Formats: sequence, structure tokens, C-alpha cells
Amino acid sequence: MRIAVTGSSGKLGRVVARELSQAGHDVIGMDVVGPRGPSFVQVDLTDYGQVVDALGGVNDTHDGLDAIVHLGAIPAPGIRSDVATFHNNMPATFNVFWAAVRLGIRRIVYASSETVLGLPFDVPPPYIPVDEEYPPRPESVYSLVKTLEERLAVELVRWHPDLSITALRFSNVMNLEDYAEFPSFDADANARKWNLWGYIDARDGAQAVQRALEVAPPGFDQFIIAAADTVMSRPNAELVAEVFPDVPLAREFGEHETLLSIDKARRLLGFEPSHSWRDHTEGS
Repeated sequence: MRIAVTGSSGKLGRVVARELSQAGHDVIGMDVVGPRGPSFVQVDLTDYGQVVDALGGVNDTHDGLDAIVHLGAIPAPGIRSDVATFHNNMPATFNVFWAAVRLGIRRIVYASSETVLGLPFDVPPPYIPVDEEYPPRPESVYSLVKTLEERLAVELVRWHPDLSITALRFSNVMNLEDYAEFPSFDADANARKWNLWGYIDARDGAQAVQRALEVAPPGFDQFIIAAADTVMSRPNAELVAEVFPDVPLAREFGEHETLLSIDKARRLLGFEPSHSWRDHTEGS
């Protein structure tokens, strides 16, 4: 496929662009900064004119797109002010979605967020492991935007039944160099309780994107995308008993199994994480 990847210079975007290219796809990166060349277009996603022009083709760099992977955004709460976060992320996503509809691009995969699950879980989750079955519980403006983006997608596919939009609720994205810090997390169970001790290796994030591009049908759906394990060496039973003693357990879970359920992504996308921090730390 010929695929535009917005946010291609970001932590996840760089890996997604690389992995899709290595899989044989024709990838055009789009971001506010990036390497000059035929496979990259500098674009401000908050400017609809720039977005529709870039997706339509700049200087004949392409004659049409098969899909868009939309990752371009301020990537977390607290980086910029709430107003700046909203005014960047919401228009950017609307512009990308709307331009795709106008240009006849009918396959979109984009970065939603684990934050819609209720992070940082100062109000405990309704049950553990968490999944996609309960309504979004945004606790920050960043998460509020992610919730609104999902609602936008729901309505757009209702208007355009041939349109496919897949929201990937990525956990905390990690690269190899991040794993050295993981053993230190065991000292305080509360330090990483904010996302139920979850993470996602960027390479597995790219795998989820590729699977969604390949198999997602018309319509909208959302999926939690996390590693198969937690960031902790301590067992889940001990962590949950200490930090969330009153939260109901939805099912039994393994000693280090992710508590951000990826059952749905496994079942419908064929997603299967293949990378763990445990394979890349001293003594492993």
C-alpha cells in the first residue's frame, strides 16, 4: 500500500514508518520536522489547507494514497498547556480525517490512547484487567481529546459506510534504550500504577498498525495495544492487592500478564506482541 504516516518523526512514528517500509509498503512521512527528501512532506496538521494538499500529493510525490496512519500529535498530557494541547490535537485529527474523506481515502489507522481508560487511575478502574468494554473515562484534556476523536470517528463511518477507521489505544511507548530503567520500578508499586504497570514496545506498536491496515473492515473499532507483560518483576497478585485491593477482578491473570487486556486485539487483529523488556535487561 501507499501510506501516509503523520507524526513520522515522533518516537512511535519513526518506528512505524521504518517497519511499514521494510514490510514493502510505500511510506510517505508527514510532520512539522523531518528529513528532506521524496518520502517526507513537512506539514502543519492544524492547517487544513496544508493537510489536504499534502495528502493529495506534493510536487507529484504520489498520485493517491491507500491509507493514512495518523500519529501526529502532542503525545501526552503535561507537555504543553491544556489549551495548547486541545488546539493542536483536535484540529489536527479532524483535518486528517476530513481530508481523507474528501480525497476518497478509505482506510485510517490512528493513535488513540490508554488514557481514555481512566488514567492515571486516581479513581480506580471498574475492574482488572481493563478492556474496551466500559465507556471512556478521560481525566485530562489530552485524554478528553482522544475521547472526542473516537466519537468523531464513530460519526464519520456512520456517514460513510465504506470508511474504515481503527483507533489503537497505545500504552506507554518504549524503545530498547528505555528498558534499563525498568528494574528500578519494583521499589514502589505506586510509581507506575497510573497505567496498571503497562507499556508497549514501539516495534509491537508498529505491528499493531500493520495488522489494522491489513484486516480492519469498514466501520470503526478501538483496541488496547500493550505488551504481553507488565513493567514489573513483582507478581500481579501482589501489586493489585497492594494498590487496588477493592477493585473487582474480571478474570484470572498470569503472574506478569498485562493488566491492559489485549484479548480483543489478538482476536480481531491477529496482534501478538513479540518484544519484552525482560529480554533486554542485564542478567536476562
